Amino acid sequence: MPAEISIIIPTLNAEDHLPACLATLMEGLSAGLIRELIVTDGGSTDATCRIADAAGANIATGPASRGGQLRRGVAQARGRWLLVLHADTQLEPGWAAVVAEHIANGQGTSAYFRLAIRARGLMPIWFAGWANLRSYVFGLPYGDQGLLVLRSTYDRAGGYPDQPLMEDVALVRALPRPLTALSARAFTSAERYRRVGWLRRGAANLWTLVRYFAGVDPKVLAVQYQR
Repeated sequence: MPAEISIIIPTLNAEDHLPACLATLMEGLSAGLIRELIVTDGGSTDATCRIADAAGANIATGPASRGGQLRRGVAQARGRWLLVLHADTQLEPGWAAVVAEHIANGQGTSAYFRLAIRARGLMPIWFAGWANLRSYVFGLPYGDQGLLVLRSTYDRAGGYPDQPLMEDVALVRALPRPLTALSARAFTSAERYRRVGWLRRGAANLWTLVRYFAGVDPKVLAVQYQR
C-alpha cells in the first residue's frame, strides 16, 4: 500500500507530550502508511518546534487557535487521507494495521479511535466509556480520539472552522454518516482531569457542548473553558 496519510498535529507548548505521541507513530512509518507529518504550531515558547523539526515534521506556524491551526496544517497536506491527532495522544500498538485495513476496506468512511485515558481507577474508565458511547450513539467523537478522513471528504465538508474550541465537533457534524469506530485505542493524557477534577471537568465539557449547540460563540466558550 502506498504512503497515503498526512498526519496533522496542532501544538502549543507541547514539549512534555509530543515526543511520546510521535514515538507511537513510528509503526505507521515502518508500515509505509505515512506520507508526511505536519505539526501546526500556535506560537510555542518551549521546545515543541525543535522536537517537531528533529522528527522530520513540516512545521506550520500562525496564531493560536486550534481550528485555525488545523486548517493551516491541512492546507499543506498532500496525502489522500488525513489523520488528525492531538499532541497528548498516544496510539496503541497495532494501530497501523487497523488503519491500513480501514483504508483498504472501509469504503472511504471517516473514522476515529476508541478513547482511553492514561490513568488508573474507575473514573478514567467511566469517562472514556462515556466518550466512546457518545461517539457511537450520537456520532460525535472529539479531537482527542483522532480523526481519519479522506482529504476529498474533508474538503466537501468545508474543513475545520477557524475557531478556538469545538472545531472538532463542527467538522464531525458536517461529515457524511456513518463514522467508523476503529478497534485501536487512542490514549489521552489525564492531566487536565486531575488538575481540575474529574467530575468538574466532565461537567464543564458537557455544559460547553450544550452551549455550543445553543449557538454561543466559540470564542466566548474558549475563554470560559480555560478558566
